[in-house]
Amino acid sequence: MILLILLESRLHTPMYFLLSQLSLIDLNYISTIVPKMVSNFILGNKYISFTGCGFQIFLFLTFGGAETLLLVSMAYDRYVAICFPLHYATRMNKRVCVMMIIGSWVLGSINSSAHTGYALHIPYCRSRAINHFFCDVPAMLTLACMDTWIYEYTVFVSTILFLVFPFIGIVCSYGRIFLAVYRMHSGAGRKKAYSTCSTHLTVVTFFYAPFAYTYLRPRSLRSPAEDKTLAVFYTVLTPMFNPIIYSLRNKEVMEALRRITHRICFSKNIDKLPT
Repeated sequence: MILLILLESRLHTPMYFLLSQLSLIDLNYISTIVPKMVSNFILGNKYISFTGCGFQIFLFLTFGGAETLLLVSMAYDRYVAICFPLHYATRMNKRVCVMMIIGSWVLGSINSSAHTGYALHIPYCRSRAINHFFCDVPAMLTLACMDTWIYEYTVFVSTILFLVFPFIGIVCSYGRIFLAVYRMHSGAGRKKAYSTCSTHLTVVTFFYAPFAYTYLRPRSLRSPAEDKTLAVFYTVLTPMFNPIIYSLRNKEVMEALRRITHRICFSKNIDKLPT
């Protein structure tokens, strides 16, 4: 998707620029968790160094935080495009788009740095076995030998800011979009818009809901088995389905893919012509 958007000039629009960033984040996000998890299951070597654990926490929270904010930007982009099409060029210009992306990365990194720094400085005097398939901060807190209620409160606040508020913003944006679509005169256009928006909203819900539910619960109500099941949704399934939902079901993307493929095949045939 990143290469396709880069190579195809017709996809050089704010929507696809944001989509390329989502693809980049998902690629790094899933690579932070899955390769290590798979190697642990296959090789049976369920070990990670303390430094490696901290590095995994930082990357996971950075990419996760950036994605939660970027999805809000993408929902706003669709909201402006459908509800205010005449103002789209001014409201979603290049500068606004770049600021949205930079803001997502910077805020995600700052939030991640704070949580990673605290998690690595907690004294751990119990078992060093983390009951999870990756270094998840809530799972690590159960191993601490100090009262972590203050930090758990900061996790609660951070979850509200990075998950609950963005999700509310996305739902409101899609609510306005559904309302605008409902007023369309074209039945085919209405059906297509409903299908696309409902699919996007479903994928977003599968990402935000398990994430928020995991991090909003107090430690006394946590279940390791339940946390691991929920984590599969926001660490594996959502990043895997995002390219399919946002891209492969998109007619413009598929047409661009065919043009790029035809261009590559044509250039290869030209090279094979006898001289």
